Amino acid sequence: MRLLIMGPPGVGKGTMAAYIKKTYNISHISTGELYREAIARMNSLGALAKGYLDRGELVPDAVTVDLVKETLKKSEYKEGFLLDGFPRTIPQAQALDDILEEKQWKIDVVLNLTADDETIIERITGRRICSNCGALYHTTNIKPAVDDICDNCGAALFQRLDDNRETVARRLKIYREQTEPLLEYYRRRGLLRDVDAEGTVADNIKEVEKALGGFNDND
Repeated sequence: MRLLIMGPPGVGKGTMAAYIKKTYNISHISTGELYREAIARMNSLGALAKGYLDRGELVPDAVTVDLVKETLKKSEYKEGFLLDGFPRTIPQAQALDDILEEKQWKIDVVLNLTADDETIIERITGRRICSNCGALYHTTNIKPAVDDICDNCGAALFQRLDDNRETVARRLKIYREQTEPLLEYYRRRGLLRDVDAEGTVADNIKEVEKALGGFNDND
């Protein structure tokens, strides 16, 4: 099974992607994580990506497409994947089509998570991340057992510098202008399935299961 997961920043893609990865035994590709790895290494791609991400802007298509193309060459993705954070523009979607066509692969489903802007802003500004294992928490929705400490590994939690209201509002504006047209692109092809992500994590999981009805890890 080959899936795309879409939706505005902070809608809960990371949480739902983790659930899908575990439940459907599918490899997860997060372009956000790929960028952060590059930034941590401080190579040329990381330095370029950092400037755009710090401003809440999209990394140029050519850079992102090359990164995804190289990633999909890895053997672990031959049996399927969940792609998170790409594509974000119609040119990126067309480039992904070309990459998959070369491999004789196709996208099975595009999940579109939806929530209103105020819900998203509250989620992002309250988000906390483990500095060691990357586990996700929230100051009100997904609290750790001990404040600011990861339940999984005991490392400190932190807030990303770009998880502030001003940057989030800018990211949402960019999403509405540049990424939302993708919804119609995939809807016309019969691939898009809308998922109401306004509820609790448990509620949202139920909505994802409905959207993936008829699929399993052998598809």
